Amino acid sequence: MMQHFSESAPLVLVGCGNMGQAMAMGWLRAGLSPDHLFVVDPGASADRLLGAKTENFVQTARDLPVGLKARVIVLAVKPQMMDNVIGLFGPFVDANTMIISVAAGITLGQLKGGIGGEGTYVRVMPNTPAAIGEGISGLAADPDISTENKCLAQELMHAVGDTVWVDDERLIDSVTSVSGSGPAYVFYMVECMAAAGVAQGLSEEVAMKLARQTVVGAAKLMDTDTDIPAAELRRRVTSPGGTTAAALNILMQAEGGLGQLMEKAITAARERGQELGG
Repeated sequence: MMQHFSESAPLVLVGCGNMGQAMAMGWLRAGLSPDHLFVVDPGASADRLLGAKTENFVQTARDLPVGLKARVIVLAVKPQMMDNVIGLFGPFVDANTMIISVAAGITLGQLKGGIGGEGTYVRVMPNTPAAIGEGISGLAADPDISTENKCLAQELMHAVGDTVWVDDERLIDSVTSVSGSGPAYVFYMVECMAAAGVAQGLSEEVAMKLARQTVVGAAKLMDTDTDIPAAELRRRVTSPGGTTAAALNILMQAEGGLGQLMEKAITAARERGQELGG
């Protein structure tokens, strides 16, 4: 991946908040030369990134070297800031540049219009576990994206976790509803499990510790046995007629059970994503 970049065709990161910082740290750990990384963020400084080059941290696009043509520009700013930011980067884009946006709701068309159309454009939806390198990112691009650019975009996002490609940009809203918003669903499930434990007589501290570690352990078990479907893992811990089966009977078969609720929740998230991107 790192051979794609040079001082004259660097990687430019726009926005060094939590997500931007996590990506940049991953790139540097993977061997990206500090000389080949520029960071544009009025509120960030080089001490946020161990090994980064202080003089390559700049306040705005206007502070980038004159004549620079980026190999990749990663836009890691909030969606509401995009209109104010994106138009400044047109001078640093040529036909060889790839623009990657991790801003929710900003379409490929909006990116092209803001930059001026030249270059290759990719939308990415990461999620919050990316901050610890355990995220999952969905990527979408125009069908004519080159194999080289597709591989490079994927490798860059591997700095914060795994990746999947979707063929249709509209499916990014579905990615958002499943994995982008998904960590909150899991956190809420832990809340509910702990509250139910308290209702059964456990202390709040004990119930929360049991619920948190159960989810953490189950996630690690799934990660260890990646070839085994989640449904099979569920069956392996469910003895016929046992306590787990009694609980799953409520979650799976009661009116308005978890499956129906989750489908409704994910549909609501997708529809809201479409509204925000409209």
